[in-house]
Amino acid sequence: MRLRHIPVLLAGLTLSLSAAAATSDRWKLPVNVKKLDNGLTVIVSEDHSSPTVGVSVVYHVGMRLEPKNRTGFAHLFEHLMFQGTPTAPKGVFDKTITGGGGNNNGSTRADFTNYIETAPVSALDAILWLEADRMKTLDFNETTLKNQQDVVKEEIRVNVKNQPYGGFMWIDIGQHAFLKWENNHDGYGSFQDLEGASLEDVRNFHRDYYGPNNAVLSIAGDVTPAQGFALAKKYFGDIARRPTPKSGDFSEGLNTAEKRIEQSDALAQVPAIAAAWKMPDRASKDQAPMAVLGELLAGGDASLFYQGIVKGRELALNVDNLYGLTGPFEYDGPTLFTVFAVYKPTTDADAMLKAMDEEIAKVVANGVDDATLKRVKTRILADWNNGLESFINRADMLAKLETLWGDAKVVNQIPGWIDAVTSADVQRVAKNYLTRENRTVIDRKPVAMIKPAAAPAAGPAAAPAPAGAKQ
Repeated sequence: MRLRHIPVLLAGLTLSLSAAAATSDRWKLPVNVKKLDNGLTVIVSEDHSSPTVGVSVVYHVGMRLEPKNRTGFAHLFEHLMFQGTPTAPKGVFDKTITGGGGNNNGSTRADFTNYIETAPVSALDAILWLEADRMKTLDFNETTLKNQQDVVKEEIRVNVKNQPYGGFMWIDIGQHAFLKWENNHDGYGSFQDLEGASLEDVRNFHRDYYGPNNAVLSIAGDVTPAQGFALAKKYFGDIARRPTPKSGDFSEGLNTAEKRIEQSDALAQVPAIAAAWKMPDRASKDQAPMAVLGELLAGGDASLFYQGIVKGRELALNVDNLYGLTGPFEYDGPTLFTVFAVYKPTTDADAMLKAMDEEIAKVVANGVDDATLKRVKTRILADWNNGLESFINRADMLAKLETLWGDAKVVNQIPGWIDAVTSADVQRVAKNYLTRENRTVIDRKPVAMIKPAAAPAAGPAAAPAPAGAKQ
């Protein structure tokens, strides 16, 4: 992600109750989908509650598909997409959108790269022209490439290398939990690999993965489906489809033996732990129950881990959870449910893991009572609906679901899947996935807490090595 922040355009413009909300308790988003002749999938979600729009263009390429020995290349390429084209030089993209009262950004994940904008509806033509322009080609040159290589390296310094704990709970943990290179390499990138990227790499990546047939355009807000589809055809319709390399097999089964790693941290003042378990496959019957279980265990101050480990046993200072780098429904390959906690120096990782196991065992044995299950599901659904109120978030979620699931209308099914989760479902996924064998653990300690390796016991002097022998 580019090193910038996106303030909400105006709270009253992007956060409002949808005029398209269903009369029943469940909110049903309008989702209209059309595919252009060149393969571009276009989604329009009409909502006239605010004279604004959110736009998302999602390309079905991410960290899993970047070339070997080019770790971080998909992320680097995301930055290059903002560096201009032959017809819209560097700076035009940002100035056009922000000058009209909008904001824009982009991010790279394992299975997709997304580019998002929000602005008054009057800027929609300009946004779509700019997005189509950089889908056609970029201004490929050595100066820009070198500049963005340095920008990404600085982002890594700021977000990882010069931060306490770095990215151990979302970068390092995957490197140990997964088996295949596509899943376990550092998608943020090594400095050596980033510097090794060439202009030819950049041109080929754009040619192979940034064609209209590998993209989804989503528009949410003050626009009708007819208007949205017409504008999409006007600006994107003449871009030729391009061959896209066939995706490999990234699937992995659950792990069968626990992995324990200890790391030192020169910047941290107190130790921390990350415990991660491989998640159910996308579209599995266990996916929604796993989302509920994650919230039950580590979703806020009312969660079992917070109440049992932070407040009850007083072992940890906080507890949080992660679903890879996305959410519980936004992945298309192996991902992790990760619990991250900063713990007190008076305890240790073994005690933390024992406490987690005890809370998980309670769920496996007893399930969850009706009142707690209702509270957890209500919080998940509230967060889900609140996120979709924002037009930029709505456009982006629809584009991601279409890319990953092949059906943006899944957005209206997910609340029902959450609602349908039972105590028995939660018990099942806790028993099958949150096992010690499927767990990967990193114990991250301040340097001062790392005990030096014990010196070998004194023994008889070794015989001199023969001349020329390795010692």
